[in-house]
Amino acid sequence: MIRVLLAEDQHVIRSALAALLGLEEDLEVVATAESGEAALAAALVHRPDVAVLDIDMPGRLDGLAAAAELRTRLPACRALMLTAYGKPGHLRRALGAGVAGYVLKTAPPDELVAAIRKVAAGERVLDPSLAVTAWDLSDNPLTPREADVLRLAASGADAADIAGRLHLAAGTVRNYLTGIVTKLNARNRTDAVRIATEAGWI
Repeated sequence: MIRVLLAEDQHVIRSALAALLGLEEDLEVVATAESGEAALAAALVHRPDVAVLDIDMPGRLDGLAAAAELRTRLPACRALMLTAYGKPGHLRRALGAGVAGYVLKTAPPDELVAAIRKVAAGERVLDPSLAVTAWDLSDNPLTPREADVLRLAASGADAADIAGRLHLAAGTVRNYLTGIVTKLNARNRTDAVRIATEAGWI
């Protein structure tokens, strides 16, 4: 029996996927979660074999950040990313986080089930439609700290809020933001958020 954790922020999709996976004789959904933080907490309690994680989830940890945490704290659990978008930056982050699989939400249900089985068996899975994207991965110019700062800026936090959450001085945050705008050749902070989001860097 393959123990599966399912993390997806949209309740209808999460419930439908859980019901779908529950029809398989060799799969057992041991927990569901609506955020990266909840997924990590549930994984540490239920110790699944495979964590199926949506990339775009609200909160401090998106699916990719949760996958990276799982790799460190629960190495036996293999992560399978599920996403609506095949952004090159997301794919690069996924590979960097050591995920075992990457499947689009538009894939037929039997492909998702097959991917879970393969990941559980120690194989790696990449959605066939992303093969070309994998050849065209551009390097993320942002450091992990710059990505953290820009991700919080994208959520609407101002320099003081970002400073408090990342334990930095407000002036340091402003310097980071100025450097990010320059590095991305953006017009302003909003443009930098757009560029980084479209590329999948944040």
